[in-house]
Amino acid sequence: MATSTTTQLLSTVEHRDTLPEGYARPESDRPRLAEVATDSNIPLIDLASHDKPRVIDEIGQACRSYGFFQVTNHGIPEELLLKVMAVALEFFRLPPEEKEKLYSDEPSKKIRLSTSFNVRKETVHNWRDYLRLHCHPLEEFVPEWPSNPAQFKEIISTYCREVRLLGLRLLGAISLSLGLEEDYIEKVLGEQEQHMAVNYYPRCPEPDLTYGLPKHTDPNALTILLPDPHVAGLQVLRDGDQWIAVNPRPNALVINLGDQLQALSNGEYRSVWHRAVVNAVQERMSVASFLCPCNSAVIGPARKLVADGDAPVYRSYTYDEYYKKFWSRNLDQEHCLELFRGQ
Repeated sequence: MATSTTTQLLSTVEHRDTLPEGYARPESDRPRLAEVATDSNIPLIDLASHDKPRVIDEIGQACRSYGFFQVTNHGIPEELLLKVMAVALEFFRLPPEEKEKLYSDEPSKKIRLSTSFNVRKETVHNWRDYLRLHCHPLEEFVPEWPSNPAQFKEIISTYCREVRLLGLRLLGAISLSLGLEEDYIEKVLGEQEQHMAVNYYPRCPEPDLTYGLPKHTDPNALTILLPDPHVAGLQVLRDGDQWIAVNPRPNALVINLGDQLQALSNGEYRSVWHRAVVNAVQERMSVASFLCPCNSAVIGPARKLVADGDAPVYRSYTYDEYYKKFWSRNLDQEHCLELFRGQ
């Protein structure tokens, strides 16, 4: 119904003075923005470097110690990145009746505009609207994508192709960094699905009380994030208790390891706890692309990474089993992989 859509989507109403009901977190679960640190050592990897062994080594170090890294010279043209952000913002500025056509709070729907994370299940909402798109194979899903703005399908599908190539290249590098064959991870994951979340975080009257997204790990294999070039909001957890602000760098993409790479690496690499915070001054956009194993893929630690006589850290499971478990829980509960530890 139009009324539920327009009242639920944050991007259709300006909230000037106070948070609407249902968004304020309890005192014990607030972002404490004053305690967030910066880290000048966040890994920044130049993918155009001619020293390939060094690049592989840097990726391995980043996966081991941070669970994420930033990449430059990744091969996706700057002009395309700018077009993606511009057409995404244009979409969220469409009139409510246009956005209503795509609105749904059904998590299993493959193409939908929604708000928060899982409004049917959660008790406190998040300060975010998002457009969720399935992206592979493109010819199957693009017809259902928004046809307004007029250039949306063309720009976003071009970006999706580029991101997939980059993601597969990075999975090869991560395989090599673990001492595995370059195509090991790609083979295990099967014909990977690809999803996208186009995130819109409006200006927030009380950013200390809420999140854009609370602390979580990604359930998939690899996430490639195109951040807003002008407004910071992504934060990652280091050493279990210190939140670090990830400030945008010109033309850099942020690469997050998902839970499946933590499992495949037998816990040697870690999927990163991260969150999105909001601010009172500027709206913020981000575009997250998710490479996901096919549902029937059997995920478990690579044999080569389990020492003789040791039990693997995680049992084997299908991605379908994992994904259902992930969505049955609250986003910020304990790490979902804890439920798949070996006996």
